[in-house]
Amino acid sequence: MKNDFFKSNRRRLIERLNGGIIVMSAYAQMQRSNDMAFNFEQEANFWWLTGIDFPDWWMIIDGTRNKSWLVAPRISASHEIFDGSLSADSAKEISGVDAILTQDEAQSMLRDLSKKHSVVYVLGEQPHAEHLDFILNPAIKSLREHVSRIFATVQDCRIELAALRAIKQPEEIVAMKSAIDITIDGFETVKRKLTTASYEYEIEAEFNYYFRMHGASGHAYDPIVAGGQHACTLHYIANSQKLKKRQLLLLDVGARVGGYAADITRTYAYGEPTKRQIDIHGAVQAAQREIIAMIQPNLSVEQYQTNVDKVMSDALIGLGLMANYNDMDSYRKYFPHAVSHGLGIDVHDSLGAPKFLQKGMVVTVEPGIYIPEEGIGVRIEDDILITASGNLNMSQRLSTDL
Repeated sequence: MKNDFFKSNRRRLIERLNGGIIVMSAYAQMQRSNDMAFNFEQEANFWWLTGIDFPDWWMIIDGTRNKSWLVAPRISASHEIFDGSLSADSAKEISGVDAILTQDEAQSMLRDLSKKHSVVYVLGEQPHAEHLDFILNPAIKSLREHVSRIFATVQDCRIELAALRAIKQPEEIVAMKSAIDITIDGFETVKRKLTTASYEYEIEAEFNYYFRMHGASGHAYDPIVAGGQHACTLHYIANSQKLKKRQLLLLDVGARVGGYAADITRTYAYGEPTKRQIDIHGAVQAAQREIIAMIQPNLSVEQYQTNVDKVMSDALIGLGLMANYNDMDSYRKYFPHAVSHGLGIDVHDSLGAPKFLQKGMVVTVEPGIYIPEEGIGVRIEDDILITASGNLNMSQRLSTDL
């Protein structure tokens, strides 16, 4: 992305908030083990506004003057030698900001801005944080607490950012299509070699090799390579077990290109499938086609969910897994996740809690049926762009057949 993209995004946010002061932080680097850090991945909103892919930077926007600054982190000499850093000139070129500030200059600027502006906009609390089973990156909260000691009022602009990011711009769709195409080609390569693999990790390795050899920065998320019973663990990422004949193999994989993610799932037979496996896969395949066909702009999210529940209930009843439409315990047992989520920089991109599907949104459609007692899990997932007249399945080129 050229810096005009990031400059435009900042202008759009300023307009959405009717001016004002906006302060945001990049993510901090996180510990992996002892004195080693995990591979860094940037906070999506910060990247969308700046293009900066390094830790600990800040951004300050003065919406009343339409000016923006990046604040460089303090980097020690040893850190510079071992890990390198981003120069001020490079940061300015990438982001298109007006200037790069030191930490001391930023503190002085924030104090001056607080004398003219009582309100500052920041990223608020992570939605549904109470349901997450990991520690949140501390940088966002740390900055929020810091500016709350300077400004009288701190307001969350997360929902406004999500609504802006939900409608994909042309260059974003190009990047996503590139990620999707590389992912599709990776799937096709893997399927041709499927019978030569003996372990789940061999399949993962094929995707790793293909993505890096064809220009992707890597995986957009930890790949799922789940044979048999493992497919019933929705986020199974061990990918370590031996593959067994007459089992199904669920592959949930997506490349990242230009900062944007693909997210595709297919379920393949490893050896000759049983009739039951064919029936379950066919039910999911038919349900997915029906659900994709209903996606269009101005369809209410509530109505979409109602329609999906009907389609999936029919599939489960047809397979003998639900007694009737009121058997919700069985419904949630065998289909325990949402059928769609937003897709973009984050593989689970927020859509800003819209009431209606809108042109320019990209959503996944991923129905699944999971039967732990039978050791069968099937999911099929495609990436759908909502258009003016309906939708475009950007991953349709990849067959959903077993």
